[in-house]
Amino acid sequence: MNTAAAGSRVFLYLTTHRLMTYKNAMTTADSKKIDDRSVITAMDNVLSWEAACIEKIRTRLNQGFVPAVSLLRQCEGRVIVSGMGKMGWIARKAAATFCSTGTPALFLHPSEAQHGDLGIVSRGDVFLALSNSGETAEIVDLLPFMLRNSVDTIALTGRKESALARKSQVVLDISVEREADPITSAPTASTTVALAVCDALAVALMTCRGFTAEQFAIFHPGGFLGKKLLLTVGELMHIGDRIPIAAPTNRLREAIVVMSNKALGCVFVVDSLGKLLGIMTDGDLRRSLTIHSNPLDDRLAQHMTASPRFVTADTLAAEAIRLMEQHSITVLPVLNSDKVPVGAIHLHDLVQAGLA
Repeated sequence: MNTAAAGSRVFLYLTTHRLMTYKNAMTTADSKKIDDRSVITAMDNVLSWEAACIEKIRTRLNQGFVPAVSLLRQCEGRVIVSGMGKMGWIARKAAATFCSTGTPALFLHPSEAQHGDLGIVSRGDVFLALSNSGETAEIVDLLPFMLRNSVDTIALTGRKESALARKSQVVLDISVEREADPITSAPTASTTVALAVCDALAVALMTCRGFTAEQFAIFHPGGFLGKKLLLTVGELMHIGDRIPIAAPTNRLREAIVVMSNKALGCVFVVDSLGKLLGIMTDGDLRRSLTIHSNPLDDRLAQHMTASPRFVTADTLAAEAIRLMEQHSITVLPVLNSDKVPVGAIHLHDLVQAGLA
């Protein structure tokens, strides 16, 4: 038998044997009862250590963070984010965060890049490279291409003396003393720190650009965030014959009929020009019936709440909810510029729209 072939078979046998032994050991371990205290201790250790690592890099970032944000802010193309292995997944998330907060970005797999995907990189882009060691071959091998095409590189690395750091225009030191896992040193604290720094870059860019909630919603039109940020009162309000209207001279008993027919739990009191004077809610009605012996023939003006809170049709639905919650009310008049009611918005409408 060929010596190389024999060696391969021996290696395969040993590897298979080790895997089976490990699997059997894990199966036996899994059958044991979990020690709750050990699990909680492990959780505390990991979270405490990773939080401490993030805290420690804050002052260390001061030297390179502003130049990094400046480079990204001046980018005329896209931010090309790349990382290998676990850092690759952090890079993917970073690219997605940049895109959703107004910074055009995409993830470039470093291995695929060397087989044609470098075609997505253009002059004017910025290369954001993530590598804890700073020696990841797949990442370092891309740097000459970036240099030739005038693409500046920002390095997130744990080694300032690494090849990646030496060949980058800006370096962000994301080094950690150790990983959160004391046994295998699997990427844990290092990836958490990298993720936090990428988030900080994205938020800093938002601040520099004056990025607004409305702009954010444009990039999330199909989700809850987009709906919450873009939906206006005018899209949800009751209009026309659904608006409960009464005059201040109407009797209270007449207002009750209007309130019942419109089923919004209130009556808007308007003057002869249609301008809002006040509002009477079902809560106001209950209080009047409790306090007064026979108020049904009283004028509505005697029992209304004058100058009530209101919104306009272009008020964001989220703001209407905030106003309702702040003042413990369930319905708001919607007024035009002449203070004439053009609609009514009820808390139930906002709940049904998925906003509360």
